[in-house]
Amino acid sequence: MAAAGRAWRAAALLSPWWLRAPGRTYGAAGGGGGGGGGRLLLGAAFALGGGAGLYLAARQRLREHSAAELPAGSLQLTLYQYKTCPFCSKVRAFLDYHGLPYEIVEVNPIMRKEIKFSSYRKVPILLANAGSPLQLNDSSVIISAIKTYLISKKNSLEEIVSFYPPIKTVSEQGKEVFEYGNKYWLMLDEKETKRIYPVKEVRVEEMKWRKWADDWLVHLISPNVYRTPREALASFDYIVREGKFGTMEGLFAKYVGAIAMFFISKRLKKRHHLQDDVREDLYEAVNEWVKAVGKHRLFMGGNQPNLADLAVYGVLRVMEGLEAFDDMMVHTKIQPWYERMEEVIQKAAVAV
Repeated sequence: MAAAGRAWRAAALLSPWWLRAPGRTYGAAGGGGGGGGGRLLLGAAFALGGGAGLYLAARQRLREHSAAELPAGSLQLTLYQYKTCPFCSKVRAFLDYHGLPYEIVEVNPIMRKEIKFSSYRKVPILLANAGSPLQLNDSSVIISAIKTYLISKKNSLEEIVSFYPPIKTVSEQGKEVFEYGNKYWLMLDEKETKRIYPVKEVRVEEMKWRKWADDWLVHLISPNVYRTPREALASFDYIVREGKFGTMEGLFAKYVGAIAMFFISKRLKKRHHLQDDVREDLYEAVNEWVKAVGKHRLFMGGNQPNLADLAVYGVLRVMEGLEAFDDMMVHTKIQPWYERMEEVIQKAAVAV
C-alpha cells in the first residue's frame, strides 16, 4: 500500500480514545486482541483506507477479472483488497489501464481471514505468478515492480521484486514499521530508461507526483468525506453496502463508525494542518495537479497516462458518488482530465 506506514502511524495516533471498551483496549493495527464494538469499528474504518482506516470510497462497481483467462505461462494476478481503499484503487487503475487480467479477493476488514496466509496484514496484497508464486506488498511497490516487468525482458519478476527490499524503521510512536525507499523507481537498464523516459525530467516529474499522491492527496480524502455528520453517514452507508461485512457488523459500522470518523476527521484536519474549510485544501490540491499537467498535455504522460496520472486518478475516484467528489468537480478544473482518464481506462477494459 502506498504510504501504508504513514497511514498506519496516523491511525495509531487516533485509536486510544475511540477504540476503548470496558476492560480492554484495541490497538491501531487491528490484528490482535479481543473483539467487541471497538474491533468492529476499527475494521470498518480500515475498509476506508486500506489499513489506515481513514479514507473513503468509490461509488462504482468493480470489474471482476479472471486470471484463468490468461494464456498459459503468462502473468497471473490475484488482488487482495478493501473495495473502498484508495491504495487498492490505485493498483486497480494501473492493472486496468495496462489490460492485465486479475482476480479480486475482497477482504473482511474486521477478521481479515482472507489474508491469514500473510504476515503482512495490510492491503493491497498482490499475488503474482509468472512461473513461481510471489507476494507483492505496498501499492507503489506493486505498481513499480509490475511496470518494470512489463517493460524489461532481462529480469524475472522474482528478481525485480528483490530490488524493492523492505526497510525496517521506527515510527513516531516507537513502533517498528517497514518502508520501501525506492518504491517510485522503475528498475530499468539505460536503454530501457531512455525509451520510457526520453529526458531525465520526465522521470523526475512522474516520481514527484506519485509521491505527492501518497504523501499529501490521500490525507485530504478522509477530512472531506467525513466533513459533516451527514457526509460521514453517507460514506459509511456506501462502505457497508459494498464492503464485506456481516449483518451486525455492518449495522454497528454504519452508525457508530460514522460518528467516530466524523470526530476523527477533525483531528486529522489538525494533524495535517488543513484549513477550517477542508474543501479548500482539496480544491487547491487538485488544481495544483491540473496546473502541473498543463494546458498542452492531455495527461502528465503526454498523449497517454503515466504512473502519476494513474496514481492521482486512483486516489480521487474513491470519492465518486459522494458530496466531496461532486463539489470537487464543480469548484476545480479537474473534470476534463478526470473524464479523459475514465475514458482511456474504460477503453483498456473493453480491449481485455
